[in-house]
Amino acid sequence: MKATLDRSGCISCGLCTSICPEVFQMADDGIAEVYVEDVPAEAEASAVDAQESCPVSVIAVE
Repeated sequence: MKATLDRSGCISCGLCTSICPEVFQMADDGIAEVYVEDVPAEAEASAVDAQESCPVSVIAVE
């Protein structure tokens, strides 16, 4: 699985980083980012949870 995040639409709520810190982190500019594009097998479920929980739907996990 690969994770992507449209940073231009991110509202910096931090939900993705709390749900799946293995894949998402807050960048120095305060906006979330994907820092592990290839989602580790053990984090796939939480990455999908982060995608489904994103209030602005800017995360894609495929």
